[in-house]
Amino acid sequence: MHTKSATAWWRRVAMALGMLALLPGAAQAGPTLEAVRARDAVLCGISPGMLGFSHPGTAPGSWEGMDVDICRAVAAAVLGSGDKVKFVHLQVDERLPALREGRFDILAFAVSVTMSRDTSMGAQATVVTYYDGQGFLVPTASKLRTTRQLRGKPICVTTTGSSEQTLQEYSNAQKMDFRLLRFARFKEAIEAYMARRCAAISADATSLAVVRRTQTPLPADHVILPELISKEPLGPLVRRGDEEWASIVSWVVRGLIAAEEHGLTRANVVQQAASNPNAEVQRMLGRSGDTGKMIGLERDWLLNALRATGNYGEIFARNVGADSPLGLPRGLNALWNHGGLQYALPIR
Repeated sequence: MHTKSATAWWRRVAMALGMLALLPGAAQAGPTLEAVRARDAVLCGISPGMLGFSHPGTAPGSWEGMDVDICRAVAAAVLGSGDKVKFVHLQVDERLPALREGRFDILAFAVSVTMSRDTSMGAQATVVTYYDGQGFLVPTASKLRTTRQLRGKPICVTTTGSSEQTLQEYSNAQKMDFRLLRFARFKEAIEAYMARRCAAISADATSLAVVRRTQTPLPADHVILPELISKEPLGPLVRRGDEEWASIVSWVVRGLIAAEEHGLTRANVVQQAASNPNAEVQRMLGRSGDTGKMIGLERDWLLNALRATGNYGEIFARNVGADSPLGLPRGLNALWNHGGLQYALPIR
């Protein structure tokens, strides 16, 4: 074959292969999915104890919380059982380094998704599971009811995470002249607050709700001020560089949200799979088409996840909402058609 004709032939072959790659079909298993299947378990990095998100359960050795349930849902979608998950307990300052080092597959640690974390720290964001914001906890007896009343006062804050930076930027922008009392550990900041060394402690509102509920003798003696000074969208992170795994985690969370939109619960999902005529429900539960093939999973991936944890609303209610000790309102975490921000992309 002449050189020119051979070159043209190889170009045609390359173009054909490129077109084939664009055709719909099964997703290729990435390295994380292959590792998860090989060990028959999902490794999940969580906090060693944060009420509502990850904390020891009533049964010996068990764990409960919103972050825990997200990991269980992924394990059920990938491996068929929500019990096929192993939890790695972390301190705040070791979360992202441990993710980069490959010590676990999912970081579910009430982590705020920010540009730097999603672009330059070896992590990739998936889907927001909780819309939070930084606020202030103050003693009820102080009669402080707005952030404006904190001008010039000492505020306890940690140097890990982004709370210190957010607080300083807010103080500068609003000319609040806060006197920051900085601590390396949240526990130390709480102890200083309880000893009245500062007028308020500042952190994500969910963390403050946990402090109020578990670290104070009488929760009514402390109040979270109504204003939030930042946006803190929390959600699971995965290691950057494995798009297939990021897609799996993202679509499992979206599936949990979509299930709540359609009224699919842990109790009724099997019956709904057999009788619900809605076209999207049939796709979601593997009775029509094969959405699992798109992300490298079995067709009943979402059915298994829902059987393990229930839908997003059920996860929220039992861990941080109305059925939990925290009793937090849905607020921004309500579904989009109920005044909130939780909105599932179409499963089709």
